[in-house]
Amino acid sequence: MFETLLIANRGEIACRIARTARAMGIRTAAVYSEADAGALHVAECDDAFPIGPAPAAESYLRIDALVAAARAAGADAAHPGYGFLSENAAFARACAEAGLVFVGPSPDAIEAMGSKAGAKALMARAGVPLTPGYHGEDQSEEALAAAADGIGYPVLLKASAGGGGRGMRIVESPDRLGGAIESARREATRAFGDGRLLVEKYLARARHVEVQVFGDAHGNVVHLFERDCSVQRRHQKVLEEAPAPGLAPEVRAALAGAAVAAARAIGYVGAGTVEFILDGSGFYFMEMNTRLQVEHPVTEAITGLDLVEWQLRVAAGEPLPLRQEEIALSGHAFEARLYAEDPARFRPRTGRIARLRLPGGGARVDAGVREGDAVTPYYDPMIAKIVVRGRDRAAALARLRAALRETRVAGLVTNQPFLARAAAHPAFAAGEVHTGFIEEHAADLLREPAPAGPAELALAALAVLRERQGAAAAARDGGGGDPASPWRAASGWRLNGPALHRVELEADGERRRVVLEARGDGWETVAPEPGWRLSAGAGPEGALRAAPPEGAEGRPVAAVAALHGPTVTLFLPDGPMAIGIVDPLEAAEGRDDPAGRLSAPMPGRIVRVHVAAGAAVARGAPLVVLEAMKMEHTIAAPADGRVAAVHYAAGDLVEEGADLLDFEAADG
Repeated sequence: MFETLLIANRGEIACRIARTARAMGIRTAAVYSEADAGALHVAECDDAFPIGPAPAAESYLRIDALVAAARAAGADAAHPGYGFLSENAAFARACAEAGLVFVGPSPDAIEAMGSKAGAKALMARAGVPLTPGYHGEDQSEEALAAAADGIGYPVLLKASAGGGGRGMRIVESPDRLGGAIESARREATRAFGDGRLLVEKYLARARHVEVQVFGDAHGNVVHLFERDCSVQRRHQKVLEEAPAPGLAPEVRAALAGAAVAAARAIGYVGAGTVEFILDGSGFYFMEMNTRLQVEHPVTEAITGLDLVEWQLRVAAGEPLPLRQEEIALSGHAFEARLYAEDPARFRPRTGRIARLRLPGGGARVDAGVREGDAVTPYYDPMIAKIVVRGRDRAAALARLRAALRETRVAGLVTNQPFLARAAAHPAFAAGEVHTGFIEEHAADLLREPAPAGPAELALAALAVLRERQGAAAAARDGGGGDPASPWRAASGWRLNGPALHRVELEADGERRRVVLEARGDGWETVAPEPGWRLSAGAGPEGALRAAPPEGAEGRPVAAVAALHGPTVTLFLPDGPMAIGIVDPLEAAEGRDDPAGRLSAPMPGRIVRVHVAAGAAVARGAPLVVLEAMKMEHTIAAPADGRVAAVHYAAGDLVEEGADLLDFEAADG
C-alpha cells in the first residue's frame, strides 16, 4: 500500500479522501491555492503545499504545480478527487512519468470515455442504446444546426469533453441555436480546455439514472447498484438517492448489465459511473464518468462499503475486495447538496459563514468548510453534502427532512429552503422524479422569501434585546459576583413606569422601529403592532416564540436566532430570514440603487459585453455575460429601451452590486 498520498483537489472531497487514507495508515499531502491557505482540507492533511493564485487555471488545474507538490511531499500516489483534473488524461500520464500512481483509470480509458462523442461511438459498437443525436467531427455552426433540424427541437447541446452541467444548453427553437452554441463553447473551453459540442434530443420528463461500476487490473468488473440523480438545476444534481425508486427488476438488471459491459469494453480499472437517461420507451447511454462521483456516499450507505478505500486498493494493484454475488444492497439513502446560492434563482452567492450548524442524529455530513470560512467566487459554492439512510425509502426520507430542518447557515444565502421543500413535496415522496421536476413544481419549490411580518420583527428585536442585556449584565458583573444579585438583572425594570425597549431594524429595504415592554418573564410588543406576546427558551440558542394578540388572527411563530455583525438571522420553519440591526446613533442613509442601473448579482468576471453605449435593445435582449463559480449568467434588458453607458469590458472582475451599465427604458 502507498505511504504518502497527494490529494490533488480541495474542499469536501479532499477532506473525505483524507479521512479514508488516515484510517488506512496512509500519510496525506494537501495542495492549496492562495485563497485556500486556511481551508479545512489543508488542516485535515499531514502536510500541505501551495500551488498558485486563487483562479483554478493558475493553481488546481496546473499539472506542473501538482507534480512538483507530489515530489516535495515524497508522495507515491495522487488522488484527483472529482472535478478539476480528475478526468484529464494528460495529468494521469504526467503522474506516471513522475513515478506516481494515479488513483484512477488509465489515460487510454479516460480518453475513450472522456470524449462524449467517442464514448457514444464505442457504446454504439457494443450495442448499448444511445439517445438520438449528433456526435460528429464537423463542429461548424452549420453542421450543428443541420443536426438539430434533423433531430427535432428541443435539443440539448453538451460539451464533448466534460460534464457537471458546464457547456450544456437546452435549445427550444432554431433562432436560439447560434447564441447557445457560442455560449456553450466558451464555457466548455474554460472548464475543460475543449470547445467541441454534441447535439442530442432533449427529453424533458426523462429520468437520470447512473450505475456505479468498479474494475481492477485482474480483469474483474462489478457494479454497486444504481443511483437516481434526476432532481437537477442548471443540469447539475442537487438531490440524489440509491437505489432508484420504482424501477422494475428487469430494468434494474438491464442497466447494471449495460454498465458492466461498458466498463469491460475499455478494460476499465478503478471507480467509474455509467450514466443513462430513461423514458417510457427504454434507457439510453449518456456518458461514463471516469472518476469518483459527488454522490458516491449514497452508494456507500446502501452497500456499507468505502469507495475511496476500494480506489486505493485497486490502484495499489490489489483485486476487488468482493465478488459481485458478495455485494448486497441494504436500505435506501438520500444525499442533499447544500450550496451557497439564491434558492429562488439558483444563482451562486459568496460571503462568510457566520454560523454553521449541520445535522447530527446519524446523518453523514461531508463538508469542506467551517464556521468563519468564506465562500469565494473562485470555486464551486458547495458547503456540505448531507447523507441519510433508512430501512426503506420512506424511513430515509423522514430522516432527510429532519436533517434539513436541523441545518442552519447564517451570513450568506443557501439553498436549504429549496432542499427542505423538495424533500417535503408529495411528488418527491411518491418517487415521481424526473429531470423536469424542479420546473414542474417551481411554484412550490422556488417561492420568493416572505416579507418580515410583525412576529418576525418582534422576534428579531427580542434577539437583539437579549444580546444587549446579556452584554450589559456581563459588563456590570465584571465576569464574577453573585448571579442572584438584583443589581445584575438586566430586565429594564423601572420604579414609576413600564420598562420599554426600542430596537431599530431594517427589513425588506425599510427601517422599522420595534418597541418591547417587559412583562413578568416575557415581553409584549408596543409597536409597530401591539399585543404580540414574546418568550425565550434558556441558553443562547433557546427558541424564541411570538404569540399573536388575544382575539387576533394569526398563529404562534417560533425561531432560533443567530446574531452576527449588524444582522440577526431567524431560523424559521420555512427557512432563514436575515434582518438588519440599525445603530440608532447612525444617520439615516439612502440605500436604494440609482434608478436605471443594472448591477452584478454576484462577484465574477465579465466574459462578454453584447452592447455598446447608445444601443437600442428589446426587453430580454442579452446585455452582459458574467462568469461566476464556473457558470455563465446573462444580464438581460428589463424592458425595451436604450443603453446609456457601459462601465466594464470583457475580462474585468466585478464585485456584487457593481453597476455594469446605465439603462434608459423606452417611454410608455
